[in-house]
Amino acid sequence: MTIRERINDMIGTKSNHLYSRIYDWLMLLMIAVGIFPLMFRETNATFLLMDWISGICFIIDYIFRWMTADLRSKRKPWVAFAIYPFTPMAIVDLFSILPTFNVLGSAFKVARVSRLLRILRVVKVIRYFEPLEIILAVVRRQSKILCTVLSLAVFYVFVTALIMYNAELEVNPETGEYVFENFFEAFYWSACTLTTVGYGDFYPVSQTGRIISIISAIVGIAIIALPSGIMTAGYMDELNHRKEQKEKEKQDAASAS
Repeated sequence: MTIRERINDMIGTKSNHLYSRIYDWLMLLMIAVGIFPLMFRETNATFLLMDWISGICFIIDYIFRWMTADLRSKRKPWVAFAIYPFTPMAIVDLFSILPTFNVLGSAFKVARVSRLLRILRVVKVIRYFEPLEIILAVVRRQSKILCTVLSLAVFYVFVTALIMYNAELEVNPETGEYVFENFFEAFYWSACTLTTVGYGDFYPVSQTGRIISIISAIVGIAIIALPSGIMTAGYMDELNHRKEQKEKEKQDAASAS
């Protein structure tokens, strides 16, 4: 096994080797170290050091993944190397690294953009934390069904907002203004009602509006429950699939030895 193959095995998410799991936990630790300074407004020497340590680890990981890109791709080696920097996770890696080394310039270093780009490090957790990686795999497999449910939810929110906007024409006695000044406020209220959040900043004052609100909340619970059932079933299927794969790999390794 060559050095590149060993590196690829180490950074691989499906590897069962001890050094691969140690690498994953180390990178999770570095993500936590890189995110911790974002929980504070002020910056000190310790936070800068933490940012540099995590940034160096991230750039080493980026180099490792780039130099082994052909081993994880079915394309020709030169094509895999050329395409890798433009893949979604590689872009996330790059933009989470740049603020640490002030590559974006002093203007961006001072601006909020720098802090926002560092928040992208949270996305990197998907690569090293298997439960999140499984959920992402489930979302990819069930993408058509989830998109259908999402379309249904958006359509329901739109229709409910349209009904409420035209039905709730009363003036709020507390403010002396219309309950919904524009359609966006009705759409916002409908989304909050569908998700059962209910912030309370917008609410109907007429009997008609309250009846519509009750119906919207009841139907909204049913719509919100649909993705939960789909994700749960998909998650269990994915776990069983991975378990069967690991057992097959063990059997193949035992028969080969």
